[in-house]
Amino acid sequence: MSRPPVNPAGVPAIPDEPGNGPGRPADQRSTPAPVAATVVALIAGAEALALLVAAGWYGYELFTGSPVLSFWGAVFTLGLLLAFSAWLFAVSLFLYRGYRWTRAAALVAQLFVLTIGVPTLTSGLVLAGAAMVVPAAAAIVLLFSNRVIGHASRTGSPPPAL
Repeated sequence: MSRPPVNPAGVPAIPDEPGNGPGRPADQRSTPAPVAATVVALIAGAEALALLVAAGWYGYELFTGSPVLSFWGAVFTLGLLLAFSAWLFAVSLFLYRGYRWTRAAALVAQLFVLTIGVPTLTSGLVLAGAAMVVPAAAAIVLLFSNRVIGHASRTGSPPPAL
């Protein structure tokens, strides 16, 4: 005679509900992300894609022989663009999934965009400035909505059992 499987974490599994796989803990049910969280995740993803495009253009210009004062400084700048793009893609994905740390990371990213967008807007480049300021302001407002705060409350997986 065999025994039924035991969940080592002690969290009851609910395999009968839709969206819950076999043995998936009850506190990690798959619920759809609210629209506000999806919008903020899409804004962060679009900004990450824009940074990736800018890094591609910067790298193309760098390696086709555009004059620079410091080649290694330009390579470092390219690395920063790529790293920040990867970071924003991760923030976007994990915000959509509902992880708690992403709200602070998305807020910092939007504040960085505002620090570039506002001077761009006031210097006469209205279209480019508005393209930065409007989504960043919308994301900041949505980050503080109750639905996003409630959605982004997942902490992470429990440590594995020995």
